[in-house]
Amino acid sequence: MPRPEIDIEAKRAEIMEAADQLIRDKGAISFTMTDLANAAGMSPSNVYRFFENKDALAEAMAGEWFADLLVIMENLVAADIPVEDKLYRFFAERLILKRARYDEDPELFASYMELGDEHFDVIKGYVDLADHYMASILAEAMEAGYFKGLELDAIVSLVNTMVQPFCNPNLMMQMMHLATEERLHVVVDTILEGLHARADRKTGKPELHIAS
Repeated sequence: MPRPEIDIEAKRAEIMEAADQLIRDKGAISFTMTDLANAAGMSPSNVYRFFENKDALAEAMAGEWFADLLVIMENLVAADIPVEDKLYRFFAERLILKRARYDEDPELFASYMELGDEHFDVIKGYVDLADHYMASILAEAMEAGYFKGLELDAIVSLVNTMVQPFCNPNLMMQMMHLATEERLHVVVDTILEGLHARADRKTGKPELHIAS
């Protein structure tokens, strides 16, 4: 008789809780699936029934990590608010959530970053999805008259570079005292007001210009 779905999800959650504790104790890279089985009070073969390998475990943990972040981004893309506010909140609301997670348990936060680095292929889809949502907002800003003369792909790349201290968790850990909403507001205003292309005086071709 098949195991009820609710039992499967409860057991997976129990195993992931054990993984959280292992990550705290041993670090994300150090623990093995056998360690996880011991921590969860299960046989290794039973653990493999729920997670076929460490990548599958990392994928499930990444899904939990990104769930609230995805809700924030999806809601903002659909929100009927000025694009200037939308772009700021796209980064600010995720910054606030990540900072709260860091403040709650800095060691676990750092270990999750280690896990993400070890299994980047697992989380890359979430990173790409965040870029997709950001591109939607930047395209909306282009329609409102911002970023004249620039292509969307170039804007996405430039904005990603400029906001790294506010959205890259590894950088945030190093710059937590500087990655504030006030500073982010200045950065977003600067992006919107100053990022556009102008013609090169010698060739007449567009070139990147950030107004001073």
